[in-house]
This record gives sequence, structure tokens and C-alpha cells, in this order.
Amino acid sequence: MDRTAQARRAADAVARRSYGKLVAFLAAAMHDVAAAEDALSEAFAAALADWPRNGCPANPEAWLLTVARRKGVDRFRHHRHGEAVAVQLQVLAEIGESASAEGDDAAIPDRRLALLFACAHPAIDAGTRAPLMLQTVLGLDAKAIAAAFLASPAAMGKRLGRAKQKIRQAGVPFVVPTRDELAGRLDGVLEAIYAAFAEGWSDPGGTDAIRRDLTAEALFLARLVAELLPQEPEVLGLLACMLHAEARRSARRTAEGDYVPLAEQDVALWDAAMIDEAEALLSRASRLGRIGRYQLEAALQSAHVERCRNSRTDWTPEVQIYDALLALCGSPVVALNRALAIAELKGPEAALEIMDALAADGRLVDYQPYWAARAALLARAHACHDARHAFDVAIGLAGDPAVRRYLQDRQAALPR
Repeated sequence: MDRTAQARRAADAVARRSYGKLVAFLAAAMHDVAAAEDALSEAFAAALADWPRNGCPANPEAWLLTVARRKGVDRFRHHRHGEAVAVQLQVLAEIGESASAEGDDAAIPDRRLALLFACAHPAIDAGTRAPLMLQTVLGLDAKAIAAAFLASPAAMGKRLGRAKQKIRQAGVPFVVPTRDELAGRLDGVLEAIYAAFAEGWSDPGGTDAIRRDLTAEALFLARLVAELLPQEPEVLGLLACMLHAEARRSARRTAEGDYVPLAEQDVALWDAAMIDEAEALLSRASRLGRIGRYQLEAALQSAHVERCRNSRTDWTPEVQIYDALLALCGSPVVALNRALAIAELKGPEAALEIMDALAADGRLVDYQPYWAARAALLARAHACHDARHAFDVAIGLAGDPAVRRYLQDRQAALPR
């Protein structure tokens, strides 16, 4: 591998590992998320020019922070004036030299949690908070965020740009709010962490390094918030839900890479220690006496684990939890999953009645799991013609090749 390729590989590794931490630290000093991102982007560009000639520095994070700080200073000098800017310039001058002197990544304080709460500030539009956190703290690009939130990349880019401008203009503080203020802004933070985890979870085999790191990053942030708010049951519920899902990663694919649905997974491949941790967190949350969405989702995961481990056939517990979750959030996705649980309790015809009613919800028109579930229920009800059509739609919408192959096999198995 030539030195340019080595430098790019090193820069990519640092970006995956430390992008959010560096942006958070710079944004807190500059009081400007967009300026921090721009300065860091210029620092990465400088790294690709410098490292092939001089080699990767012993502490690439500190090197990038120092260069980004200098770029930020240049931007502030050229574009802004006044006493407040002079103070910020002094802060920027100090943080870069301090990091370089220490020569240790640990010397760069981790302010990602403060940035998360800055992005969840009331001044930011509620619908933009989660996408903003995903980009600034977790490093997702606008295209990936747009796909997760069913928006066009151009529209999402504009929303994110306006939000960053609002943070600067409104003087949103880059601090963790006091405990009295946390409750009102916690939902947006948890939503962003969960969305980031789901993005990483979409790579079941762990072969995509960025998505694998994203899952680990989301779990890290969930643990961080749990440490900060150990008496907040929804934080514990979210972490429990994520751990339950992550515990099953090894069982989601065969050695050949084929998709394995939950009901067919080998429970011996599940991470028992991770499941035990999730169960302990859920138990702690339940004792706090304030039920919420994430606790119910974790309870569903727990019920699935118990059923699969013990070969339980009665789906009453799952239906009851789905009833509570649907009453709480009214999500069509929850209604869809509830219908699948009812199919196990009352048969596919009862579930299809619910599915027919859900078809009127435009949000499910291009939702691949809806069509996959509908196809499976129609097949069980021996409505083979309609099942083939639903399978066609589900296969066309499937982004995961393994899932696509699984659905194609299911469709091919239908009687002619």
C-alpha cells in the first residue's frame, strides 16, 4: 500500500473513531456547529496532504484538533468581529495547544453529551433535533439521515443547515442541562441514539466498519446517558432494548450469510451476558414506577427471548405489551407488529383484517416490512395469488440482499 493510501486509511479510521468527539469539543469552544464541522473537514484535508509526506502522527486526534483550531481561528478573524469573538479566539488558541502538549487523546474532553443536549434545545425544531444529533455527534451524512427519516437528501441538508444556524444565532449553550431541565429535552436525545443504533443494526453481519462503529457509538452514548440519569427509567429502558437486540447479532445470519428470522434463530448463539444486563436494566426501570415507550419496547424484546428459550406458544404477553405500546404512541409500525402477534394468537385471518385497515396509512405504502408481513400472512391463509403480489413488492423494496433471497425462497415455495 502506498503512503497516500495509508494516510487515507489512517484518516478514515480516525474519522470513524473520533469525528463526533472532535466536532463536539470544537463546537463547544466556537459556539458554532457548522464552523466546527468546516474546520475539522479542512483539518482532514490537510492530513491527506501532510501524512503521506511526513507519516501519520503518534496522536492523530490531537494533530487534527490543532489544525482544526487554527482553521477556526482563521475563519473567525476573517468573518467575525467584536469582544465575544475575541474571547472565543483566545479559547480556541488555548485548547489546541493544550491537546498538543498532552499528546493523549484522553486529554480531549468528551463533550458529545453536551452537544446532544444542545441539539435538543427548545430553539431547534422538534423534527430536526434527531437528524441534527445524528450528523453532528455521530457523524452520519445527510444522505443516510434522509433515508432514515424518509426525506430527500436536499431537503434534509437544508433542515440541518438551518438548525446549525439557529444554534449560533440563538446562542444555544453547549452544556449538559441541569437536572430540572433534562426531562423536557430527553426524548429527542433518546430518539437520536435509537435511530443511530438502528442504522448500525441494519448491517447484521458487522461487515460494514462504519455501521458497526455506529452501533458501538450508540451503545456508548446510551450508557453515558444512563450513568448521568440512573433514576430515569426511559434511559434504562432504551439501553435494555438496544442490548437485547445486539445480543442476537450473531444469530441473525448463517455462516453462508443467509437471513435467519427471530423464530428460527439458534438461541445458543445469543450473547447471554448481554441479555442478563438488559434484563437487570429493565428490572431497575420497572421499579422506578414510570412506564414509557422504551421500557415497553424492551419488555417486548424480553418476552421474545423468554418465548424462544422456553418454546412458549401463547403470545398473550406480547399482544398485551403491544396494546400498551400502541395506546402510548399510536405508531403504524407498532400496529403492524401487533397484527403479527395477533396472527400467532388468533390466526392469519384476524391479522389480515388489521393489515387491511393499516393499508390506508400512506406511511406504510413503501414500508418493506409491511409487505413482507402481508405476504407471509396471505401465504398462511392460502391466498397464494395475493401472497405472490405482496412478495413481489416486498422483494422490490428489500435493500438487504440476504432478506431479498429469503423472500424469494418463500415466494418460490408457494403452491402453484
